[in-house]
Amino acid sequence: MADTISLAQKLATFSDHWSPRTVATFNDNDVMVVKVKGEFTWHKHDDTDDFFLVLKGVLDIELRDRTVTLRAGELFVVPRGVEHRPVAREEVHLLLIEPTGTPNTGDKATAAPRKLA
Repeated sequence: MADTISLAQKLATFSDHWSPRTVATFNDNDVMVVKVKGEFTWHKHDDTDDFFLVLKGVLDIELRDRTVTLRAGELFVVPRGVEHRPVAREEVHLLLIEPTGTPNTGDKATAAPRKLA
């Protein structure tokens, strides 16, 4: 068995925004932490749902018909194919889980490269 993983310690290793770091993998999924601030691009994932768990701060997930507001300890799953845009007015720390190789923008050409924490 591997050692435990401190999400706070992993988050402390970087300061850039919108650049997820993989901290573990399981069943062909990446478990990632990310710091976000400002607006991300409108996008959708045709082949997978999009999982967001707020660790710190307040995150708005804008959908075309409503906005979902998440606070620390809350999660939301955007269903596959639904266009959305995460917005953080102040820095927010998130835990993300998605199939390995899923582009964060829904498009491999514009996606951020995967990094390890």
